[in-house]
Amino acid sequence: MKILVLYDYPPPPGGLATQGDLLYLGLKAIGVDAHAAHIESAVEKEWYYNWFKPDAVVGVGYWGMTPDLVLHAQQFGVLPVPWLVADGYIANYRDVLSALPLLLVTSNWVKEVYMRDGVRGDNIEVLPVGCETDRFVPHTSDDPKVKAVRENLGVAEDQLMILTVGGDAASKGAREVMEALGSLKNEVPDWRYVCKVWSQPRTDLQNSQDAQLAQSLGLSKKIIFSSGRASRAFMPYLLSACDVYAAPSRLEGFGMPQVEAGACGKPVIGIKAMAMLDTLVHGETALLAGVAQEISVSETIVGQEAGFEPEHRVKFATPRIVEYRASVKDIADYLRLLLNDSELRKRMGEAGRKRAVQKYDSLAIARQLVEILRSKLGIE
Repeated sequence: MKILVLYDYPPPPGGLATQGDLLYLGLKAIGVDAHAAHIESAVEKEWYYNWFKPDAVVGVGYWGMTPDLVLHAQQFGVLPVPWLVADGYIANYRDVLSALPLLLVTSNWVKEVYMRDGVRGDNIEVLPVGCETDRFVPHTSDDPKVKAVRENLGVAEDQLMILTVGGDAASKGAREVMEALGSLKNEVPDWRYVCKVWSQPRTDLQNSQDAQLAQSLGLSKKIIFSSGRASRAFMPYLLSACDVYAAPSRLEGFGMPQVEAGACGKPVIGIKAMAMLDTLVHGETALLAGVAQEISVSETIVGQEAGFEPEHRVKFATPRIVEYRASVKDIADYLRLLLNDSELRKRMGEAGRKRAVQKYDSLAIARQLVEILRSKLGIE
């Protein structure tokens, strides 16, 4: 079996790039003849098509990347197998994706979105994102590397640390978490809430607005915004430094940080919707807040990035849910419970670690892909 994996290669520390890199490394580790190329590098992809002659090209992205993930390979008679997430609505390329013999998605919710928006569905298989469970492991609070993380962030040894990680914090539900923390007053031990974000032009405005919310809630001294890139080597220690990982995301096609937090032995607060219904188990590995609000739109504007002319307007016969908001009350209840009960945190963290190892280990995901390709496409 010869597989060409397409993603943002070499990988920056972003979700899709990490997803692709873990699959590529996992395939190599289990003995598959695999190579990686950048999703947009036409000349490099064609080079691999010519000499490597892959049995399949597995490309990581979302539906808007169909020209790079699917159409380019088809021009050269190579079989594309895209592995896709969803951004709330599938605006284009439905016929192209429906015609594929196999389409991979990261969760059952993503599959539902593609089918809702017109992709046929019987060609869709769910392949979860892998986790490096040999690297993302629990580290004790007295580990010098963990202690250094907390010191650098300004979190004292006797303070409980709540953590959210994302390109911006709001999309991961941090504004709802802030409001919940603001309602707790003196009901929980001393805490600090760390929002680890990746500051970039598209997120700078949102990060500024989140900081303003912290100030308006009177929590500026207790909420810490840490920006900048962080390598994969750093993340297990950052996750191990926290006591609770809180990310009741507004839109989540898989939730890699939630799974990685579980692998590091940390309880998770999520939302009872989307991919977290797959990856987290309420009351066992996580506490899932109810959905307080569904954000729907009746029309949207798409452009060249989606295969349309600029400012193309799409009107929906039925409004589409594009984001969710978690119940602030539920989040507050769960924070109160977890922050006051160290044994519960330990028990849920142990369950999260066990589930991550059993279901999301990156080598197991690579093997799962191989089995799908064999059973669905007859590739050996």
